Amino acid sequence: MPQLIRVYIRHVAIGFAVSAVMVAALLAFNVANLWHLVSTSDVGVMAVGLLWLFNGLVFAGVQFGIAIMGMAEDDDDEPRGGTRARVMLAEPVPVRVTPANPRELRR
Repeated sequence: MPQLIRVYIRHVAIGFAVSAVMVAALLAFNVANLWHLVSTSDVGVMAVGLLWLFNGLVFAGVQFGIAIMGMAEDDDDEPRGGTRARVMLAEPVPVRVTPANPRELRR
C-alpha cells in the first residue's frame, strides 16, 4: 500500500477517535441537555451515530490537512533579500486637452 494511503487511513482513524471522545464528552457533560434528549428519544442512537459520523468527517479532514501541511520541506537555506533594482515612481504629468468643438468648453 502506498505511503500516502497509509498516512490518510491513520489520520482519518485519529480524526474519528477524536470525534468519539468529543461526542462522549458532550453526552457526559450534558451540554445543552443533550444526554436527556438522546436517552429519552426513540432515535437517540441514530442521532449520536450521526453526530459522531459528521464530526468525524470534519475532524478527519482537519487532521489529514494538518498532517499533509506538516510534511512540507523547509528549503529556505539561501538568503533572500529581493533584488536591489531601483523602483521608478510614477509622477503625474499634466496633459492639456483641447476639444475639437469650441462649444463643448461652455458645458
